[in-house]
Amino acid sequence: MIFGAAVRSGGRPSTTLVLRATAAVSFAARFADPLFVPTGAVGRHSPSEASVIAALLQARGVPDARILLEETGTDTLSSARAVVSLLRSRGIGAPVFAASSLYHLLRCVLVLRLLGLPARAAIPPVVPAATHWWRRCYRWLREVPALPYDCLLAILSRIRRNDHG
Repeated sequence: MIFGAAVRSGGRPSTTLVLRATAAVSFAARFADPLFVPTGAVGRHSPSEASVIAALLQARGVPDARILLEETGTDTLSSARAVVSLLRSRGIGAPVFAASSLYHLLRCVLVLRLLGLPARAAIPPVVPAATHWWRRCYRWLREVPALPYDCLLAILSRIRRNDHG
């Protein structure tokens, strides 16, 4: 699965979105027929993050039949929940690899695992540095509160799901 990122005005992908799609295609080259699941709803600008990722995948030679869109996720946790539900409804199991930015991968994989999906990280082949050191610091520091918060919510979500069915 490919976690979304910002779409710019005019439907242009952000650099982060391009890097995540590129990382997914590069990582998936080791598999015979990988299924790509781009996720992300419409944010500040349309179209959806998932559809922009799909266009990037297609431009890199991924056939439409190997792309399954998830266009409702608005953040890491809701995207993970939606993908888990989508894959279960279609009977698709492991292995599942999460593609995202390096600073975001730990949270993505942990949340997916806590939701019951045996996920692993699709490590990007090249990890570009942000333009400024403070941006790199900000992105990593943002994960500090987000990681335990999303993990706790994922655990509670799984407990509720188990209680109701």
